[in-house]
Amino acid sequence: MFEEKVVVVTGGAKGIGKAIADQFRSDGAHVCVIDLLEQDGYVGDLAEQAVLEEFAQSVIQTYGTVDVLVNNALPLMKGIDTCSYEEFNYALRVGVTAPFYLSKLFLPYFSPGASIINISSSRDRMSQPQTESYTAAKGGISALTHALAVSLAGKVRVNSISPGWIDTEGAVYDGPDAAQHPAGRVGTPQDIAHLVCYLCSDQAGFITGENICVDGGMTRQMIYHNDFGWTLT
Repeated sequence: MFEEKVVVVTGGAKGIGKAIADQFRSDGAHVCVIDLLEQDGYVGDLAEQAVLEEFAQSVIQTYGTVDVLVNNALPLMKGIDTCSYEEFNYALRVGVTAPFYLSKLFLPYFSPGASIINISSSRDRMSQPQTESYTAAKGGISALTHALAVSLAGKVRVNSISPGWIDTEGAVYDGPDAAQHPAGRVGTPQDIAHLVCYLCSDQAGFITGENICVDGGMTRQMIYHNDFGWTLT
């Protein structure tokens, strides 16, 4: 499906990003990864403007075009009690500014039918305590998605995915961890990778500006103390 297509994945060295990169590779794509971690692709900090520019230039010099951009890199998660001004800004630079700037840098080079996929989180609509930097970044990339979809209408389709609990370590969950999900299990990186590939395919040609939550139904169930077995302790 993606034979000879050029796919860029940020944060593609492990977890969801690696699953996305591997899926595209298995479909015949040329995959360009940038990550802080050592891997076969570009190693660099997405929070740095010069790194983004150098990485984008290397992709264009090598391939001359981009078919898919997946903004997946993980922002810092710290809460209001401990997160400094600099750390909060760093999270936004990785989680919002980098996706915006890479979209801008690649804009003249996107091929007809190109797609941008932003990986947000179900935390863009719900929170646990002490998660402000990560949650703000994920809320920002969700909003950036529909803004870019309108600005790039007719040029690039732009969608986002909001994963819930995705196990990236290969653990097996049963009992309450699995049963609490209406889908009956914890998610896997492949759940996200498969949706990314669908959204980038011609089959999804009428979908843009959308945010799809992939969380096994967790954000759709109402939870009240002493109702249906739910108890606050």
